[in-house]
Amino acid sequence: GKHRIVIPCLGHFKEEYEKVSKLYMNNKIQTTKYTLLNFLPRNLFEQFHRFANLYFLFLVLLNWVPLVEAFQKEIAMLPLIVVLIITAVKDGLEDYSKYKMDKQINNLLTKVYSR
Repeated sequence: GKHRIVIPCLGHFKEEYEKVSKLYMNNKIQTTKYTLLNFLPRNLFEQFHRFANLYFLFLVLLNWVPLVEAFQKEIAMLPLIVVLIITAVKDGLEDYSKYKMDKQINNLLTKVYSR
């Protein structure tokens, strides 16, 4: 099967390594960007950094002003909402695949070289 080989080269730094290693939790790989708690706010924050999304948000807000209203408010929101939902689903699926790959890599059997 697949495995990783970790070869420590501590030498005379072994005592210092043991003191410093207590500060760190583990050596797990984590490449995911989101958690369940921060997915929605962080994803919306990232999406509204795109100029096109800000432009459509401006049009939606402008359509709520009675003097400027071109068509129904709900219809003006549809394109923006559809784009935001599709992008959020895409980002969520990509992040979930990263999570699965990280879990697979972190659960690999490792061999540690010890003299």
